Amino acid sequence: MPSVVIAYHSGYGHTLALAQALQQGACAVMGSRAELIDVGSISDQGWDALADADAIVFGAPTYMGGPSGVFKTFADASSKAWFSQAWKNKIAGGFTCSLAMSGDKYATLMYFVTLAMQHGMVWVGTAMMPSAVAGAPEQLNRIGSSIGVMAQADNLPPDQSPPRGDLDTARAYGERIAAFARDRAR
Repeated sequence: MPSVVIAYHSGYGHTLALAQALQQGACAVMGSRAELIDVGSISDQGWDALADADAIVFGAPTYMGGPSGVFKTFADASSKAWFSQAWKNKIAGGFTCSLAMSGDKYATLMYFVTLAMQHGMVWVGTAMMPSAVAGAPEQLNRIGSSIGVMAQADNLPPDQSPPRGDLDTARAYGERIAAFARDRAR
């Protein structure tokens, strides 16, 4: 049974909403299971789950042009896994959220790509065309990212934002990641 671990940090709950949507998508792939790990309070059991996972999806809000400091602390601590090559050849992906439509989210996703490449992982993009109506809140991939999921939180509570299109994009991406993990496990 392929395993997807979503290693995330969420400052205000918006990134958690994306992580949960991604988890739902991954679990929709027959035979797959997905686990959320809040990297701000990761335990030895969490590190073991990452070592055992077939796929790891990184997620963090974009703050000041990059991933949150909490996520960066986790990434730095992953050097133990790097040293032993524990994550080599695992599927990797990423997602981020910020207040602004751009918000420099690209830089955060590229940080995740670099982290994955340092670990020898295999990155999976969204494989989605940009939405037909750029920025429309109900559209899939409304921000037009091919690297990973980008979402906009607006200045609303997490039960109201990110909008449906961003959550649906995360769900679809979770399915894609889990399908890759399943196919590699065969």
